[in-house]
Amino acid sequence: TLDLSGRFLLPRPRFSRCSIVGDKMATSDSATLSKTVKQQYMELPQGGKVQAMYIWIDGTGEGLRCKTRTLDSEPKSIEDLPEWNFDGSSTNQAEGSNSDMYLLPSAMFRDPFRKDPNKLVLCEVLKYNRKPAETNLRITCSKIMAMVEDQHPWFGMEQEYTILGTDGHPFGWPSNGFPGPQGPYYCGVGADKAYGRDIVEAHYRACLYAGVEICGTNAEVMPAQWEFQVGPCEGISMGDHLWVARFILHRVCEDFGVVASFDPKPITGNWNGAGCHTNFSTKEMREDGGLKAIEDSIEKLGKRHRYHIRAYDPKGGLDNARRLTGHHETSNIHEFSAGVANRGASIRIPRNVGQEKKGYFEDRRPSANCDPYGVTEALIRTCLLSEEGDEPADY
Repeated sequence: TLDLSGRFLLPRPRFSRCSIVGDKMATSDSATLSKTVKQQYMELPQGGKVQAMYIWIDGTGEGLRCKTRTLDSEPKSIEDLPEWNFDGSSTNQAEGSNSDMYLLPSAMFRDPFRKDPNKLVLCEVLKYNRKPAETNLRITCSKIMAMVEDQHPWFGMEQEYTILGTDGHPFGWPSNGFPGPQGPYYCGVGADKAYGRDIVEAHYRACLYAGVEICGTNAEVMPAQWEFQVGPCEGISMGDHLWVARFILHRVCEDFGVVASFDPKPITGNWNGAGCHTNFSTKEMREDGGLKAIEDSIEKLGKRHRYHIRAYDPKGGLDNARRLTGHHETSNIHEFSAGVANRGASIRIPRNVGQEKKGYFEDRRPSANCDPYGVTEALIRTCLLSEEGDEPADY
C-alpha cells in the first residue's frame, strides 16, 4: 500500500481468531503469591499432628465448602474422625438464629495438597435436629444402594467442565472475540488446540494421589472444555469419589488462579455444553446374555423420563434445558430416545455392548453440575426397584 508521502508500507500482520495478542487473562491475585515462599512453611514438621480438611456440599446443591481441624494422630478409618459443625447461615443452609449444622464424616482420602499423613474428609450435613440438610442427597442414596447391594451396581461418570478466567471468560479465548470453530479441539494436541493442559495434568495426578478412582481424561469439543472420568465405582462410592474429584479440581484451579465451571451451557451459541454422562451396569448386565437386562432397564427409563430430568440437575431440569436441545451431541429434553452408538440419544448402548450382548449402557442426560448421589439413586430406583411415576417411592 502507498501512504500520502509516496512511501510503500508493509501490510499489517493478520492474526488468527484464536490469537490473544495484547490480552491478559483474568486470574486471581492469590495465584501471584510466591509458591516458593509458601513451600518453606509446608516443609516444616507437623509435630505428630494431622490436618484434616472437612468438605461438604452447600445449600446450592453444587457448591463445595471446606475447613480444617487438627487431629492428634492419623485416622485409619471414618470411625476415627470426630463430628464437627459449621455456620449454616453462611452457606444457604440455615437461618442465623439457629445456624449450627453438623458435619458427619462419610469418606476419607489422602490430601494431595498437604500430603501424607493429612486427609480430605467428605462429610454429610445434618441440621440442628439431626435430620439431613436439603442438599444432603447422600443419606437417601446410601439407603437405596444398600437395598440392591447383591446386584453389584457399577457406575462410571464422565465429568465435563470448562476452565474460565476469574471474569468468567473461557480460558485462552480472545477477550473480544471467539476462537476458531469447533472441530480441532476434541482430544487435540498443540498450543492452538489444547487450552489449559497443565491444570488437567495436575488434577489427574492429585486425584491418583488422593485415592480417587479417576480412570481417564481428554480435551473436549469446545476449546477450554475438558473431561475426566471416574469409575467404575460400586454403589455409594460413585458419588463420594466424584465429589472429591470435583473438590480437588477446584483447589487445583485455585492454585493456578482460574475457575472450573460445571455450568451445563457456559457459552451460548454454536458451542457444546457440558454434561456428566453416566455409565451403569449390574452383575446381570455384565454377564453373558446381559443385553436383555440392559434393554429392560432402558424400557423402564423411557416410561420415567420426566422424573429423571428433574433428578439430573440441581435446578430440577432448568439448567439442563439450556443444554439438551437436540443439537451439539445431545438429545431433546422433552423426548426420550435410545440407540446403539448414538450420541444424540438419551441412552446410548456402546457398539461393542450390542455386539457382545452384555456390558453397560450410558445415560447421556445428566448435566455437568448434577449431584451424582441423585443421579445414581434415580437409576437404581427406576432400573432395579422398578419404581414408576414422577415421584420417588418412600421406603
